[in-house]
Amino acid sequence: MSSDADYASFLDKANQDTGTSRVSSKPGTATTKGVDSDVPKALQDVEQYYVSEADEPFEPVSLKWTGKHLPSEDEFRDLIDHNADISIVDPEEFDPRREYKEVIEAVKIAGGKDFRVFRIHHGKTRAEYYVVSLDLKGSKIVGLKAKAVES
Repeated sequence: MSSDADYASFLDKANQDTGTSRVSSKPGTATTKGVDSDVPKALQDVEQYYVSEADEPFEPVSLKWTGKHLPSEDEFRDLIDHNADISIVDPEEFDPRREYKEVIEAVKIAGGKDFRVFRIHHGKTRAEYYVVSLDLKGSKIVGLKAKAVES
């Protein structure tokens, strides 16, 4: 039987970087821009997951924005630098069971009381949800986003 030291050595060797490029283990994942400016503290403290077939964590969003209103779908597509289909989702549709009250409250604290939910379509079953608000003082769109798998 091998010793603990031999087993630890085996694990260390198995976990060494081989120098080859890494490929995402999640097929069909798409990335969108989420941060290009300072993230408000209220968003950094949120530790909640969006419940779907993937159960992904909400991540902070903080994007420079000179507009005086929340962006439209086209404006938001440009803001996140992605060429996907985008739709605005009614907050009641996004959170019918009020599971994401902490997320929505953090977004309102970071930005303002008006918020919008965008759904970024990545094919038939994958999406990202952005819950965002306008921070006029900071000239940015702030919020939280999460990936979802919905088949």
